[in-house]
Amino acid sequence: MSKATAYQAKYPDRHGHIDYTSCEHETWQALYQRQQDNVPRYACDAYLNGLNELALPSERIPQLSEIDTVLSRTTGWKTAAVPALISFERFFQLLANQAFPVATFIRSKEEFDYLQEPDIFHEIFGHCPLLTNPSFARFSHQYGKLGLAASKEERVFLARLYWFTVEFGLIRQADHQLKIYGGGILSSPGETLYAMSEKPLVKPFDLIDILRTPYRIDIMQPIYYTIESIDYLDEIVKMDVMSAVNQARQLGLHAPLFEPKANVS
Repeated sequence: MSKATAYQAKYPDRHGHIDYTSCEHETWQALYQRQQDNVPRYACDAYLNGLNELALPSERIPQLSEIDTVLSRTTGWKTAAVPALISFERFFQLLANQAFPVATFIRSKEEFDYLQEPDIFHEIFGHCPLLTNPSFARFSHQYGKLGLAASKEERVFLARLYWFTVEFGLIRQADHQLKIYGGGILSSPGETLYAMSEKPLVKPFDLIDILRTPYRIDIMQPIYYTIESIDYLDEIVKMDVMSAVNQARQLGLHAPLFEPKANVS
């Protein structure tokens, strides 16, 4: 989270309003439209329910106050406007206080299909619908508390848990259909279709396995992990995650399923 970025956050005025340009609203609209067909087909029920609760505008970037009204009513959460990149310490602090960090910039047209930094479309469209779900909200809260108490070395392993659940998690619903709940997938039209194809490896959730699995942020994921239902996140909350982190550290990482690159997790 410490690398440089060309993006600059937009800050709210004294009334909490963030002013976006017409071009920025058009980018939101184009991103939203590209996922309108994909989301009903591939997103899990809990995400679709949350999207309905939020009633996100398709033609403009929503104000964070609009999101907060719904999150406060459903799970007691709120958003927090942050710069393009924040420290792990700040990230965990916010989650531990039931505040979800939202970078307030939107991607440029040059990076329309993919960008490494999480922008407001990724945060609001990808993640906030599920923050209306109590199980997802409890998991996010517990994750923040664990991260806040963890050492720098332990946080590297914890990052993999977040990556393969909140960001790139899949779910097998009661009808056995494979669906998406990870916001990193749902905010990316390309990754949505890729994740639902026959190309990646899909494995059932295994905490130790996940903590030992390397990933890269700049490629389509070669592997995804599935949970049985969104309620299974409550089962993860009950697990002794930090003991699993220590065990994973002793066992070491799995061989990566991608070409090596400097500065990967």
